[in-house]
Amino acid sequence: MFKKSAEAKSLQRLSGADKKKLRRIAKERFSNASDADIDVILPPKAEITLAKYPNRVYVYSIEGEFPMIFDVDGRGTQIFPTVFALWKVPDLLPAFLLKGGEVSHFIIGGADLMFPGIRIASEGLPSFLAGQPWSVKVPGNPAPIAVGTTTMSSGEALKAGLRGKALRIAHYYRDSLWESVGGHYVPNEGFLEDVVIEDPEIASASQISDASEGASGNRHEDLTNEVEESDVGPDTGGQIEIDAPKDVARNEVSEELTSDLSGLKVSEHISAEEPSLEKEQHVLSNEEIDILLEKCLLQALHTTVKDKDLPMPGSTLWSNHVLPCRPSGITLDIKKSSHKKLSKWLQSKSSSGLISVKEDKYKKEVVLLAVNRVHPEYTSFKPEKRLPENVDQTLDPSAADVRQSKLQLEVVEIYKPSTHVNPIFMSVGADIGHYYTASEAADIVFRYIEKENLVKPMNKAMVVLDATLCDALYKGAIKKGSSYPTEIHKKDLGATFLNRMQVHHRVSRGNDVAVRKGAMKPIQIMTERRQGNKKVTKVSGVETFLLDAESLASELQKKFACSTSVAELPGKKGQHEVLVQGGVIDNLAKHLIEHYGIPKRYIEVLDKTRR
Repeated sequence: MFKKSAEAKSLQRLSGADKKKLRRIAKERFSNASDADIDVILPPKAEITLAKYPNRVYVYSIEGEFPMIFDVDGRGTQIFPTVFALWKVPDLLPAFLLKGGEVSHFIIGGADLMFPGIRIASEGLPSFLAGQPWSVKVPGNPAPIAVGTTTMSSGEALKAGLRGKALRIAHYYRDSLWESVGGHYVPNEGFLEDVVIEDPEIASASQISDASEGASGNRHEDLTNEVEESDVGPDTGGQIEIDAPKDVARNEVSEELTSDLSGLKVSEHISAEEPSLEKEQHVLSNEEIDILLEKCLLQALHTTVKDKDLPMPGSTLWSNHVLPCRPSGITLDIKKSSHKKLSKWLQSKSSSGLISVKEDKYKKEVVLLAVNRVHPEYTSFKPEKRLPENVDQTLDPSAADVRQSKLQLEVVEIYKPSTHVNPIFMSVGADIGHYYTASEAADIVFRYIEKENLVKPMNKAMVVLDATLCDALYKGAIKKGSSYPTEIHKKDLGATFLNRMQVHHRVSRGNDVAVRKGAMKPIQIMTERRQGNKKVTKVSGVETFLLDAESLASELQKKFACSTSVAELPGKKGQHEVLVQGGVIDNLAKHLIEHYGIPKRYIEVLDKTRR
């Protein structure tokens, strides 16, 4: 967030109303804060200045003093106290305590906090939810050194074995915000004496390693070879897979490095003297299968599941996307998981807000509607890089052209806010004139729920409906005399919210883009008999996919060696029908899929000659 220095593009004073609003938002966001704490960091009679940065970050400061609060997106939904505010009120936020001061080198160097570096109290891991603001402290020092957002809930952390990323750091001691605005102020003499041994900006990785080794003279010699030195480069995105503190958390970090999805792969170096090892790797417990299912789903959502392919049947998601992401040599059976059924598993992920699904009552199948790509589980997951499969181009010289043609067409179902849901969008600062994908629209309503704190305390899967949300979901849809619902399940919220928006679709092919109201209409291909028992194939609706009927007719004439004609459909201006002599219904559909990249679900085929 503040790794690179930047100058504020504007500076202004807050009005009295804006100061009251900021105090109210801060009180709601900081769970441990009392009214007295808010008065300390935002004095009622002090002038508050707002600095707007190019990366859309808002920084609120006491005029003539230090910054106290910063807003990540400038919308008031993700605000955090600065280290200056935390030094004034150390208990403003709940805090993670590091296992040792050496871990702080990496925190104040810009790395995110991992679970192996956290000291767990005797009473166990504290309770927290994903997306909550927490601070970071070192042993023996009450002043926090960083602040960030939790990447998962405490329940999910325990399920993952306390491995992975715990806190996504947003601001830390000695970052660009501290350097540019706060100078070199520290709350008391000797602050961070146990935290900062050397300046992390000039200390090399080897120097930090040497300092760590010197602090533990009784360490066993073999420990130096347990974990390889981590690589820090531009591909790490500022996150360091640390091997420190070496004397405290080496075993935990070693386990963390092996807990990645790639760690579930069957080893390629199986000895011939251990034939039973391969069999053991195919037998997984229910908990291991649940963890593997989650990782495979996240891998698929990151790599192969695109918004343009939605909605998608659950069976297609499982067979074409989830199963191919399982590690080599691992058998993945949904029946051996704790969910037992694919539908129950998908509904459980919908309850967590990661995806949005609904049940098709006719096909008796769960359908994937949207993916929440800003969900903490999605954003914290790092997809595994897979090597592309080698394809023999000599077998099919046109394969590259076919793949390129498929990439030319992009069909996305989008939604525009209606009068029913406009208050929800305006409440979170979203543009009501903008088009949104299903996942973006679902994110809007969940942001509203988080802002208004509508999650039911006793049942986190249920959302309490306030007047605004209830009207957005049900006003005009409930029969007279019937009572309005007071709560809704999270898994039903996304689909219900989308049904209240205006459906549009966006089609793009090359530089041509068209946005039309309503659901996407498929291409219709029909074969029927004419006089003399001759067959004729009709194609209509090609203009929806930015195809020219005349050009298509000319192309089909050459491909099928038959006569073709084009006629305008009665009562539909600009819509044409292509007539092809002969029963080429199957070949024509295949040609549209392979040559023009038309998705199969948008082609309807009817052969009247088989009746």
